[in-house]
Formats: sequence, structure tokens, C-alpha cells
Amino acid sequence: MKSQVFIDPKPEKRKLKYYSLPAEPKKKEVKPKEFFFIGTDKKVIAILLANFDSGFCSEDLQKGSQIINMLIARQISLPDVIIIQEGFRSEDVNSFFINLQPKVQSIPVIIEGANTSPILLQQYKNNRFIDDVFSLNENSVNQFIKKIGFLKKMKASMPANNTSPVNFPIDKKEGDFKSLTKKLFDIVVSIIAIIVLLPVFLLIAAIIKLESRGPVLYCSPRVGRGYKVFNFYKFRTMEVGADRKVNDLYHLNQYATDADKKSPLFFKVTNDPRVTKIGNFLRNTSLDELPQLFNVLKGDMSIVGNRPLPLYEAETLTTDAWAKRFLAPAGITGLWQIRKKGNKNMSIEERIHLDIDYADKHNFAYDLWIIANTPTALLQKEETV
Repeated sequence: MKSQVFIDPKPEKRKLKYYSLPAEPKKKEVKPKEFFFIGTDKKVIAILLANFDSGFCSEDLQKGSQIINMLIARQISLPDVIIIQEGFRSEDVNSFFINLQPKVQSIPVIIEGANTSPILLQQYKNNRFIDDVFSLNENSVNQFIKKIGFLKKMKASMPANNTSPVNFPIDKKEGDFKSLTKKLFDIVVSIIAIIVLLPVFLLIAAIIKLESRGPVLYCSPRVGRGYKVFNFYKFRTMEVGADRKVNDLYHLNQYATDADKKSPLFFKVTNDPRVTKIGNFLRNTSLDELPQLFNVLKGDMSIVGNRPLPLYEAETLTTDAWAKRFLAPAGITGLWQIRKKGNKNMSIEERIHLDIDYADKHNFAYDLWIIANTPTALLQKEETV
């Protein structure tokens, strides 16, 4: 029988409770996973219990603080993630972490909930201690665990600070002038571009429908800043069901190597047989990217940033060496596109290093330079085999 260890939420009792679960087949785990849940939602606790090796529960923030201090006093290892049920006031969350810093500054903090009010959601996103807001009832548990792993790596890579908390800048509405300038620029440019290009949108949509059956838009989950998953839009350039043929075409992947499958991986096929005739034209002219203006307007992406990746590519980039590229916003155009456009021989390492370089240096002036150089890059013809 597998035991789950919980500390009683009433600190005065100082007891350990053991919950037993039926034995399950052994899974290959890198290390045991522990959670600390603050809240009373039994459904969420059941999900966590089924997917973590062990965990701790507390019904409110005050008792949670007492339990964590007790763990430290007893020299018990701290959990991998702190999950706080939605509904707690942002200022109370602040007090909770201020009292515990710097003891828990390297632990990811996630608000769990799907029904958070817009006002409270905004407060959570502005809170320097909260790394993400996530609903376990609406999203994949695997995606949740991967996000925790990413957040842990990013926090571990930041300089230790014994006097103030780590202000982790992922998926937050940052209030500094540079961030607001970039956000305002994205909104204005995307709105103007959508209005001006509306006739082009309609013409492309009509041609796609005439050439082949299927939807006009291709929508797929992509991973952007902070390992955030969102629906990514493009004009459909392939036959319907093309995603299911990725494995069949792996031998044609220009990034394929004989190295360990866990190494960073991108997928690109020159003269891809799945691409339609109009799709080939749209790709060569980059017109298939136009619907991403709606992603920019929604706030999922920026005009300039690192390309959002399909899930199967992003999963190979969560190691300490590569995860930093996810600190930058996702973008329509970016540094590696203008530096390496049309270069079939660009290596995986070159592409990721360019992404990391942008994550380190990005600012509004740098974005304007990339935008100014994008038209030239688009005119470069892709090499073919």
C-alpha cells in the first residue's frame, strides 16, 4: 500500500495523518513530488493525491504558515509547489509569503481555480509572490506538473536573495514603463493590422475553402512565456489530419539526430508532402501567420518574441540549459527568424541560443530593430533539397 503523509491542519495537535491508496504500477519518476495545498476543495485534493507521491494540506493561510515553519523546525524537506485555492485575498497571500521569506522563495506558487473573478484574477497576476493561476479541473494534470518543473528550474536559476522575495516575472501584467509600452504597441499594431488586412483575410479564407475540405484556420495548443499553453492560430496550409503524420515523417526532419530523444527537438520538413498548393504559397510569403494578430490582441503573444512551440517540442526544452528561452514573450517574429531565415543548416543549439539571447536582452528598442529587419528576412527564399 502506498502512503500519503498529511500534517493535521490544526497546529496545536501536531499530528501526522496517513492516507492509504491502492498500489499502482511503478512509474519512472525523477524524484518524489510533494505538494502543499491551502484550501478545502476535496476534488482538487483528490487530484493532487492521485498524481503526487505525498503532500500537505491546510485549510487557511495562517495555519499553513504555522505548518511550514514546523516543517523547517523539524528539518523536514519542503514541498515542490505551494498551491493556494482561489478566493483568498491577494493582500493575505502577500502577508503569508512575507512572513515566510526567504525560506520558500524558491518554491513555485500557483493559485488553483477556474471561477476567479476578473478583479481578483488581475490582483493575483500582479502579485509578486504568485507565479501562475491554473485550473486543475479544466487543464491537464501532466501540463500542471510540467509547469511546476519549469517554474522550479527558473527560480533555481535566479540569484539567491536572503532579504527580499524573488519577483518572478512570468505571465504577469508588469507595471513598468517598458512593459506597458510594449503592451500598448502590440494592441495598437494588431488592431490597425487586422482592420487594414481584413480583405486579405477574406480572400485567403475563400481560396483555402475552394482548394480543399476542412477549416480555414489551424488551431493548436502552443507553449509560450512561462510555459503557458494557449490556442495558436494560423491559416491552414496542410491537409486535414497532418498532425497525426508527424511520426511517419520524422526521418525527413531537418533537425533530426541520432542523439538521445530527450535532447532539444524541433520538427521541420523541407518540401513537406502534407502542405497544400495554396499552403505552400502562404508559407513562402508568411501570410499564413496573419491570424496570430488575434493572438497578440488577446495577450497570448507579442508582435516580437520567441516562437511559441508545439507541446511535443516544448517538452524537450525544460532542462536547466534551455528553459530560459520561455522567459521571453511568445512572438510572431523574433531574433532567430531574421538571423537565420532560409538557412536549412541552422542547428538546434543556434536557434535556442538566439531565443535565450532575446530573453536576456529584449526591450522595446530591440523589438523595433527586429521589426525593421523582418521584411528583408521574409524576402529570403527558403533553401530546398
